[in-house]
Amino acid sequence: MCGDGMPLKLGLVGIGKIARDQHIPALAADPRFELVACASRHARVEGVANFADIQTLLAGAPHIDAISICTPPQAHFEAALCALRAGKHVMLEKPPATTTRQIVLLQSEAARHGCTLFQTWHSRFAAGVDAAREWLRGRTLAAGTITWKEDVHHWHPGQQWIWEPGGLGVFDPGINALSVLTEVLSEELFVQTAALEFPQNQQAPIGARLALHTQASVEINAEFDFRQKGEPTWDIQLVTTSGRLRLSRGGAALEIDGRPLEGNDALAGEYPRLYARFAQLCAARRSEVDWRPFQLVADAFLVGERRIVAAHQV
Repeated sequence: MCGDGMPLKLGLVGIGKIARDQHIPALAADPRFELVACASRHARVEGVANFADIQTLLAGAPHIDAISICTPPQAHFEAALCALRAGKHVMLEKPPATTTRQIVLLQSEAARHGCTLFQTWHSRFAAGVDAAREWLRGRTLAAGTITWKEDVHHWHPGQQWIWEPGGLGVFDPGINALSVLTEVLSEELFVQTAALEFPQNQQAPIGARLALHTQASVEINAEFDFRQKGEPTWDIQLVTTSGRLRLSRGGAALEIDGRPLEGNDALAGEYPRLYARFAQLCAARRSEVDWRPFQLVADAFLVGERRIVAAHQV
């Protein structure tokens, strides 16, 4: 809500699959927001003002309070910069940008204009993540594995942007795992080694293997793959000296020593909780920016061995 108790008037930029599947339903169910405008080159949303881009949206709907950006990451920086300079609060879909420097600049711009920048990681709002973090508190980590595999044709149908420079390839979903890991662990992580598989006709990886280390030299092995058919595997398993934890379905389901503690559909509730947090941050005029998951991906590209594999057709 605004300071006068009225809902925040919001503009949604980028009307693709994630906007229609998650953002629009979450906004419709939240009385703290009113979706009043959308910007997209190729799509429209019924019942609101529609514009071709963020510049015309800001010019045509200057009364809006906030902007939520759901475009491919290659367009995030310019859109967020434009909105912040117009004095609007900004919620930014993951992955946050195409370079690490861009995130720092956006954070500085938000502070300069007294606006909220909510640089989101939706998987951190999955049902099992808070309980996993609390269970791990005070325990000693011994080992861990990440297995994050899905069918790119199902989750990113016809989306060429994900294969282009800045699109991140398999790290577009893989960064979700890293966002959960950095949220639940008390120790910081770094990339020790990486092997990245690039289709011979694409500019982003289709598969990756990372060896992550904590500051205490505990190794967590991660495997990401876009070639798995059927049901996705979005699992994190962590072994401690006093039990083991498994987060599955992207963080929606939690097991401790094989016993289920939490279990919900993947993505269920994440976006309503994201927008609830955004409302709180806007009310307090605070920002929330944590780009550690993105740093880990960037470091994987820096140290990773590049392997060329068979061509991939979008």
